[in-house]
Amino acid sequence: MQKSIAQFLHYLSTERNVSPHTIDAYRNDLEQFSAFVRRERGEGADPAGVDHLLIRRWMALLHKEHKKSSIGRKLAAVRAFFRYLLREGLLEKNPAALVSTPKKEKKVPFHLNVDEVTALVEAPRGTDMAALRDRAIFETLYSCGLRVTELVSLDVGNLDLEQGLVRVLGKGGKERIVPVGSKARKAVGDYLVARNHPPIDAPLVLNLRGGRLTRRSVARIIDNYILRLAAMKKVSPHTLRHTFATHLLEAGADLRAIQELLGHASLSTTQKYTHVSIDRLMEVYDKAHPKAR
Repeated sequence: MQKSIAQFLHYLSTERNVSPHTIDAYRNDLEQFSAFVRRERGEGADPAGVDHLLIRRWMALLHKEHKKSSIGRKLAAVRAFFRYLLREGLLEKNPAALVSTPKKEKKVPFHLNVDEVTALVEAPRGTDMAALRDRAIFETLYSCGLRVTELVSLDVGNLDLEQGLVRVLGKGGKERIVPVGSKARKAVGDYLVARNHPPIDAPLVLNLRGGRLTRRSVARIIDNYILRLAAMKKVSPHTLRHTFATHLLEAGADLRAIQELLGHASLSTTQKYTHVSIDRLMEVYDKAHPKAR
């Protein structure tokens, strides 16, 4: 089992160009599943000895401590693992194909209104390096709707301040071009000037030691500003991405255009990711329906 998992993770890394973060998530989920299989079938258990009933017992055990969304993600990892083994000719059937995914709890993702996001984005003040960097981070996340992993992976050369465009490498190694707003361009420009115009292969955002900033560091930076603002709660780096999409949708942007900007492979993902306020729905109804008046 362990050898097969290692081969699968190597395949994801070398042939599918999956991000290190996603590979770590797959590794954790599959190692958890492997430990369960060994407890149930013995240390010498291999993938060929796994059936759909065993997977269902594992999921039943997970229900005690995990949300349905987490269980669904773990099952997706197991499905992908067995699908790989089937394709490689190491199995005759995929036992996970017979196991249905738990229905996710429907939640409305949290987003900020215009006043709140303005207060957060403008919270970094001053001309010191940290303040300039933080302002550049906030402006770029909200202006472009980037994932935090995408932001911290950017090099200086990925951003064209004159044309107002940024070249982003998203999930699955898919590249997309995203517009950059004027305020974000100014914030990034001020930050790069303070860094004495670094070369194009330098990281776009740095920690205070001069290394590339990490996802967790960005989350900590946002937490620090949220504590200062006091009035906001539940704000994460992903909140700015969702706020970006929500504000575009409420302003009348086409859903497929938002899909392209976010880098979603499927439109259904964008539909789940964004939502329209009741006021916006009523406005569209009043304007468009012939019997509304």
